[in-house]
Amino acid sequence: MATLKVPVTVPAPEEDAAQLRKAFVGLGTDEETIVKILAHRNAGQRRLIREAYAAAYGEDLLKDLEKEISGDFLRALAVWTVDPTERDARLANEATKLLTANNYVLLEIGCTRSSYHLFKVRETYHLLYKKSLEEDVAHHTSGDYRKLLVPLLSAFRYEGDETNLTLAKSEAKILHEKITGKSYSDDEIIRILTTRSKPQLNATLNQYNDVFGNAITKDLKSDPNDEYLRFLRATIKCLTSPERYFEKVLRLAIKGAGTDENDLTRVVVTQAEVNLQRIKEEYLKRNSIPLEQAIAGDTSGDYKKVLDALLGQED
Repeated sequence: MATLKVPVTVPAPEEDAAQLRKAFVGLGTDEETIVKILAHRNAGQRRLIREAYAAAYGEDLLKDLEKEISGDFLRALAVWTVDPTERDARLANEATKLLTANNYVLLEIGCTRSSYHLFKVRETYHLLYKKSLEEDVAHHTSGDYRKLLVPLLSAFRYEGDETNLTLAKSEAKILHEKITGKSYSDDEIIRILTTRSKPQLNATLNQYNDVFGNAITKDLKSDPNDEYLRFLRATIKCLTSPERYFEKVLRLAIKGAGTDENDLTRVVVTQAEVNLQRIKEEYLKRNSIPLEQAIAGDTSGDYKKVLDALLGQED
């Protein structure tokens, strides 16, 4: 369910592009107008604005944004403004770079996007970088992480609601055998997690819990210091309960000595048109404080205004 509030009637993309151009020129940048337009347009409208801007001024809107604003404000708007498939392709590419490597970003893209969207991300990656997402991930990861992430990002899962109870019982037993034997990166675990539909996977994990008396994530806590086991638990949570996964990312980003703006921005921006309402509900249930209030206490200025808009908060 989307949270973003888009006006019932919006100006033509050519008019929005002209207003943005006006906000960029002159003695100072008009940040209020930039937020008012870009943070209140849906993906289709933003795409048309970029096209209109390029046609009218011969410039890339994103590059002009980079000249006018900076910091977390720029990061939030730049990641938000691009088409969702291009956004994920760029986030994935960034996550494979040495200085910005982040396997959890790759995990989120592989686990929470639809099969068709993930296919389009891979296609867009080809166009942007002249190579495949899979080869970059394989090159920049290693060991158990590579073994899990490559098929996770290559998947084209069935998206129907049908489930097979016999299969669920059989694969729950396989998972239990492998986990009991501490074969956490066994091919069968990887196969089940990266190929089964999400309803089928949920049925299998319910069988696991019913038959063996523990949630699978609890059985994967045998070594609290094992980073791969932590990653495997996160993968399962992200596949089966993305709102709980993202709630935890946001909670950790906000709490503590300093705010992790990269994680905060990524979750709010990528989920604003997808699942943010359920994430907000989960955050309130877990923390007894609205997500909007928690973010307001940790952000300020134009950056806060962008996040407020994406969270559905109006001044």
